Amino acid sequence: MSKISKPSSANQEWFFEDYQEDTVIEMGPVYVEEDELIEFALRYDPQPMHIDPEAAKTGPYKGLIASGWQTCALVMGELVKNYFSPSSSLGSPGIDELQWLRPVRPGDRLTVRATILETKRLRSKPDRGLVRTLVEALNQQQEKVVSFKALNFMLRREFS
Repeated sequence: MSKISKPSSANQEWFFEDYQEDTVIEMGPVYVEEDELIEFALRYDPQPMHIDPEAAKTGPYKGLIASGWQTCALVMGELVKNYFSPSSSLGSPGIDELQWLRPVRPGDRLTVRATILETKRLRSKPDRGLVRTLVEALNQQQEKVVSFKALNFMLRREFS
């Protein structure tokens, strides 16, 4: 398995052929700020554990935590900046196996890790391929907080 500890700007020109199976790319850090956590939750997931620091202290997580959807959005931001190339990214038919594994709290620092599991040229659409990626985010203690498998269509170089 090859490992790239920090992505380079080369991904801006990546095409399907550049996504090699077993490559691991780490991105980040992503900082989780309390005011952003509350702002997101007020708009999209207004549960007490996400919006009310005092109520959250007596809840099951013993403090304020990010919405799982916000965690996914933070991860997606890193993927867009560092993994999906604007030259070739054609969207996604979906994700599989989404798991929120640990609470994400204000002050956490997340690292996003993308492991390319599989690449497949599409016979039905020869201008593209499908890349399957295991996406994980880890907190500053190296504990996984979220995991999912993403499917993404990528343009092939010869069709760009």
